[in-house]
Amino acid sequence: MILPDKTCELEAAIAKIRDGDTVMVGGFGVPGTPFTLIHELVRQGQTGLTVIKNDANETGMGIDHLLANGQVARLITTHIGLNARAIVMMNKGTLEVEFCAQGILAERVRAGGAGLKAIVTDIAMETELGDGKPRVQVNGQEAMIETAIRADVALLHSAQADPFGNLAYVATARNFNPLMAMAAGCVIAESEKVVPMGQLEPNAVHTPGPFVDHVVELSDLSEEYSVVRR
Repeated sequence: MILPDKTCELEAAIAKIRDGDTVMVGGFGVPGTPFTLIHELVRQGQTGLTVIKNDANETGMGIDHLLANGQVARLITTHIGLNARAIVMMNKGTLEVEFCAQGILAERVRAGGAGLKAIVTDIAMETELGDGKPRVQVNGQEAMIETAIRADVALLHSAQADPFGNLAYVATARNFNPLMAMAAGCVIAESEKVVPMGQLEPNAVHTPGPFVDHVVELSDLSEEYSVVRR
């Protein structure tokens, strides 16, 4: 069996995203954030996006470029405290923000990837994060329903990939990327290095190739990646 070669040009991969799409973006701060894919999305200019990411990055980095370019209508995230622009846009009403507890965001994405419709939890139930969400009784105790999350497209960053799309992450870059790879209709991964088939040790693969649709090899790492330079 000959496995398909999923490597492609950056421009062609990001062109898969359409106006109004829901886009998951891997990363926790800098580690695992696909800055090159984000920059190409800014260049192409797709609008009305719903972006799902653990954080909004800092001003002048990553997701902030999409916000500055007016491409994001809605942001589903755990915090925006490092991004002054996101805070201003939210307070002005030009950006809709849905906050989740960090573990709940991860679990909602995981549930989406597993084909579940929702999860049941009591986390954050008596806070603003739980306002308006359905309640159920489980073993005599009240709990809350959190809907699962899926996306049209997921953008990921990996340290290594092979042409079939097997991905290996390094250290804390292995955060939301593996979960999001399972929860989107189209998965685009940028990789610091693409190695020939068979060179990735099986135990080093964190996201198997069947979950990945397109692989973009990075020619270099911009200054935004400086925290994770090795």
